[in-house]
Amino acid sequence: MTAVHPDLVLSDEVATALRDRTPVVALESTIISHGMPYPQNVEMATDVEQIIRDGGAVPATIALLDGRPHVGLDRDSLELLASSSEVAKVSVRDLPYIVARGLHGATTVAATMRLAALAGISVFVTGGLGGVHRGAQQTFDISADLTELSLTNVAVVSAGVKSILDIGLTLEALETLGVPVVAYGTDEFPAFFSRESGYQAPMRLDTPAEVAALMAAKWRLGLTGGVSLVNPIPEADEVPESEMAAVIEQALSDMEAAGIHGKDATPFLLGRIVEITGGASLTANIALVRNNARLGAQIATAYAAL
Repeated sequence: MTAVHPDLVLSDEVATALRDRTPVVALESTIISHGMPYPQNVEMATDVEQIIRDGGAVPATIALLDGRPHVGLDRDSLELLASSSEVAKVSVRDLPYIVARGLHGATTVAATMRLAALAGISVFVTGGLGGVHRGAQQTFDISADLTELSLTNVAVVSAGVKSILDIGLTLEALETLGVPVVAYGTDEFPAFFSRESGYQAPMRLDTPAEVAALMAAKWRLGLTGGVSLVNPIPEADEVPESEMAAVIEQALSDMEAAGIHGKDATPFLLGRIVEITGGASLTANIALVRNNARLGAQIATAYAAL
């Protein structure tokens, strides 16, 4: 077992799994607190945890409670994250502030990666990655998720970068940062709600064992940083890119009119898209997270077997 950082609070289930080298899959908490409305968010969180257990792995949802980083949460903690307005959105830069102040915090992709690595967890499942925002040439609005992927040895399973972002520029940034971007079972880079984005995936793998072998090869060679494994939403659950384009443009226009930017941009856009689509995007979001959880459990199992 990799030495766990002493500041982390592990659930009994996660501690036992790490000790026994049972596959563990990290889960973020921002998707619960800031990505979906209540009660769908807590239902999604508990459902995804069960999918991972059914896949032979142990779920480790990560968040900060009273300033302490927790790896593995009970039902009451999930309910708190899902329903309280006192939960901050926490990226890596925010971690010391939230810890020092003893506050509650929901971790983004970047912060979840960092805390998962401190716990010795190598596979992390999320919905969508952050990336380069549209108009970043003027605003310099680029998610810390990308920087963290270049620094932290965790494989991140997502449905691609969120389609509200500039996918082309995000792929360019990931290439510059040396992050392998691997599409699972497809040659096209997926666009979160949609299976197609118009961008070719840099790499393709078709089995969990192949993904695990890539992870092992990367880190064995001393190549620091994560792996971005993008898994397209199931065809039956997607909102086609041709339909999403106009919805996203409307949401972006509404955000600009409201003067919203920075870390508040993504929660606003996702919420507005739910409104515009009459809930169809929320249904798709839940479906893609469930799909990623199934694959994440398989990859964690394959990696643990190496």
